[in-house]
Amino acid sequence: MSNDAIVQLVAICAGVVGLAAFVSLVTVPVVASYQRLWERFVAGLLSLWVLAALVGVGVLAGGAVIYYWPKLF
Repeated sequence: MSNDAIVQLVAICAGVVGLAAFVSLVTVPVVASYQRLWERFVAGLLSLWVLAALVGVGVLAGGAVIYYWPKLF
């Protein structure tokens, strides 16, 4: 395997593990805490909103690391 293939494999595995952790630790308890169908649906949508915010913070942090890496090292 080339270095690029290894990096892609690690990134994909990290994404899958992160998504599974989010679903099991955030989405399932949030949806299970409501009884009505529409409340569960809205809770699921709001958990997707939280996921989008977490992804956005991660992208910004990664961009900052890439931008400042040459200046720091």
